[in-house]
Amino acid sequence: MTAIKHALQRDIFTPNDERLLSIVNVCKAGKKKKNCFLCATVTTERPVQVKVVKVKKSDKGDFYKRQITWELRDLGEVDAKDPSKENPEFDLHFEKVYRWVASSVAEKNSFISCIWKLNQRYLRKKVEFVNVSPQLLEESAPRGEAQSVAGGDEDALDDYQELNAREEQDIEGMMEVCEYAISNAEGFAEKLSRELQVLDGANIQSIMASEKQVNILMQLLDQALSEVDNIEDKLSSYEEMLQSVKEQMDQISQSNRLIQISNTNNRKLLDEIQFLVNYMDLSKGHIRALQEGDLSSPKGIEACINASEALLQCMNVALRPGHDQLLAVKQQQHLFSDLRDTFARRLTNHLNNVFVHQGHDQSSTLSQHTVDLSLPKHSLLHRDLLRYAKLMEWLKNTQREKYEGLSMTYVEYMTRLYEREIKDFFEVAKIKMAGTSKEAKGKFGLHGSSGKLTGSTSSLNKLAVQGSNSRRSQSSSLLDMGNMSASDLDVADRTKFDKIFEQVLSELEPLCLAEQDFISKFFKLQQHATVQPPLAQPETEETDGAITSKVTPQNEPRPSLSSEKDLVRMMMNKIFQSIEMELNSLIALGDKIDSFHSLYMLVKMSHHVWTAENVDPASYLSTTLGNVLVTVKRNFDKCISGQIKQMEEVKISKKSKVGILTFVTGFEEFAELAETIFRNAERRGDLDKAYVKLIRAVFMNVEKVANESQKTPRDVVMMENFHHIFSTLSRLKISCLEAERREAKHKYTEHLQSYVINSLGQPLEKLNHFFEGVEARVAQGVREEEVSYQLAFNKQELRKVIKEYPGKEVKKGLDNLYKKVDKHLCEEESLLQVVWHSMQDEFIRQYKHFEDLIGRCYPGSGITMEFTIQDMLEYFSSIAQSH
Repeated sequence: MTAIKHALQRDIFTPNDERLLSIVNVCKAGKKKKNCFLCATVTTERPVQVKVVKVKKSDKGDFYKRQITWELRDLGEVDAKDPSKENPEFDLHFEKVYRWVASSVAEKNSFISCIWKLNQRYLRKKVEFVNVSPQLLEESAPRGEAQSVAGGDEDALDDYQELNAREEQDIEGMMEVCEYAISNAEGFAEKLSRELQVLDGANIQSIMASEKQVNILMQLLDQALSEVDNIEDKLSSYEEMLQSVKEQMDQISQSNRLIQISNTNNRKLLDEIQFLVNYMDLSKGHIRALQEGDLSSPKGIEACINASEALLQCMNVALRPGHDQLLAVKQQQHLFSDLRDTFARRLTNHLNNVFVHQGHDQSSTLSQHTVDLSLPKHSLLHRDLLRYAKLMEWLKNTQREKYEGLSMTYVEYMTRLYEREIKDFFEVAKIKMAGTSKEAKGKFGLHGSSGKLTGSTSSLNKLAVQGSNSRRSQSSSLLDMGNMSASDLDVADRTKFDKIFEQVLSELEPLCLAEQDFISKFFKLQQHATVQPPLAQPETEETDGAITSKVTPQNEPRPSLSSEKDLVRMMMNKIFQSIEMELNSLIALGDKIDSFHSLYMLVKMSHHVWTAENVDPASYLSTTLGNVLVTVKRNFDKCISGQIKQMEEVKISKKSKVGILTFVTGFEEFAELAETIFRNAERRGDLDKAYVKLIRAVFMNVEKVANESQKTPRDVVMMENFHHIFSTLSRLKISCLEAERREAKHKYTEHLQSYVINSLGQPLEKLNHFFEGVEARVAQGVREEEVSYQLAFNKQELRKVIKEYPGKEVKKGLDNLYKKVDKHLCEEESLLQVVWHSMQDEFIRQYKHFEDLIGRCYPGSGITMEFTIQDMLEYFSSIAQSH
């Protein structure tokens, strides 16, 4: 190891002006053993830098190289693992923990001892040493600065002590006095030695001269000791005199302490009595109000509210330890319980009577609301009952069973009241919707002032159907809409239905919202109960849909806000259980009268659902209207499916021309009606989907009818109907049908061109056949100028064919063509002139084509047609004007 140490000093540290103080042979713990050396070094230059260097033998030779260098000041902790056992493992905590295993325990201890000394000298004990044997540190401590760190290599370093600032100044001063101190160091040292001898002699003489003064000082000390003895004697006598005074003062202090304890106990007792009197004493006025207070007058209700709140505060006082053992407290608690039960019983009986009276109240009759179709308002009842809201909250916190009984009583009697009013309201709405209100008065027992409807719902539905039989000729289908002209009667009936349906929803919405708001405020179901009674209170528990009561301890949490909202929803469902059924019945009646009523109902219902969800998405109104909206949407889908089915079942006459199909004009009127109804509607997407289904069905069935048509050519049927569809979609500008609009235009143009080409082949049939043969010869490879030498296509044959079509014959043929086209086309679409103009353009195109073939295949022959383009224009114009 010594040889390795010298080699490392020579090869690695000496070139870097460093001195190697200690070395240990180590390997990393837990891994494949690759030995290396940890070296503790210091720099030879000032200031001294202390480092720990990891040195490893090179793989390419027998020389060593420096691998990692750490500053000792970065070392946080040295962990020797176990101070009581010889363990070669140790950890060094730099920026991370390095775990090492030394080749021997002696090397490990020597290295840790060196690190400890360097820490003591240069780092002022900054590094922490953990699990290091105290003997190892104690052995190193007494040796001081002269202790060798590693085999005597640090002797010179230990002898050296840094000069402080004053010593440096003194040396500099002496060197300035002796100018030759640097040039002649030996002379300077001799001079210093001589001066030191002079100073030593002076010190000895000074000590000998001060002997007399020491003797004088000793005499003075003896005198001082005698004085001290006298003072101690006097203090002893004083202490004996004060001892009796001390005993008397102790007795006085004990008396004062007992008096203070007594006063403290009296104050505490007074505080306890004042606490009980202040918080557990109920005034006589409050007791009288709870026992005999008038619950029907505003003043009496106010007094009962104040008394109940005071009683609740007294019952909820947080008693201090031991109070519940006092007889007076027990008596007072018993009094409070009796008052609570008595007042709860009085309040429950009074409110029960109010609810029962309201449930049987017949003052609000239907006759008052038949004219404007409105529901009776209960704002006065709500206003009167809201005066008891604070008492209901008190009852909820103190007598849960009675609170729940009251809520069930309210629901029971209000259900009867609302069921009667809603049933009458919807019967009037159905009569108005059927348009036979006058007849219904006699038939269904709507008698003058009584205002009671005695007719059954089934009879009313029959009446509505009978009332709508007069309009069956205007049945809501695309086929029948095509046959009628959207009569004023039909529009008026639908507008009337729309107003009635809107009125029904507008009456139901504030009624439900007002009742739900009242229930939340009256029964205090919108917030947590903030005061808990100290005694066990009954609380509702829902089991298999039935509401029962159970006892809840004081420390059990109250119902959550979500459960209270569920309770509000349950009460609303019970009170207004007939609304959804009546709405579905009304919707079924409207759909039976006219299936297109589903469009109006979908828009109105969607708007009211959207409004209700904005107010409260979880409210009873929002949920109920949402359920009914599903039914309305289903009717709307059924209406669209019915229209498509009727298109598929359409039959055409074999003896008359087709013209514009009824379901095409029906789709036009449906789209006009739907665009009017769904303007700015929330459910526009449903209409767009219906549009796509209908238009695809229209397209498919137009082609089907065109293929089946025997009287009218297929191209005419396609051209006229797709022109009508294109005109309708262009006028209405329905964005979701833009692709279908372009498709309709394409089909109309395509079949117009096809019809024109097929029709024009007849007036010049032989000429067409002749030039088709010419083109066939050219296509077979015959040169154009040689076609005239073909026997079948020579000039004589051409002249013969041309002579068969003089101007008079052409005009006659065109006149017959015009008459035939006029028979094919219908008057509603007014496409005759469009078709005639297209035929003119096509005829001119064919004429120019024939002349071009004559010029190319019969050059210089002088052969021309018997009529000119100008003649053709005159023929077409005169024929059109004559008809």
